[in-house]
Amino acid sequence: MSDTNPKRTSSDDIWKRDEIQSPCVKICIIHPEARLCTGCLRTIDEITQWSRLTHEARADVMEALPARAPQLQKRRGGRAARLTRGT
Repeated sequence: MSDTNPKRTSSDDIWKRDEIQSPCVKICIIHPEARLCTGCLRTIDEITQWSRLTHEARADVMEALPARAPQLQKRRGGRAARLTRGT
């Protein structure tokens, strides 16, 4: 099957592949204790290997992401919250 569109490049095919998109939301901060990205909830290994993962492996990661959210502890208000607790 040949492509007759002279303006089409091989990079066009990369953006039109039938595969699971990355869950990246461009908030790339690794939580120091959970070792998860606070934006997409992936591990460092999952982030670095994403482009090489099979469709099935990507689907497994995507399925696991919602359950990881509770692992990230949120700030409780810091000093201001401690000062107002007793009032």
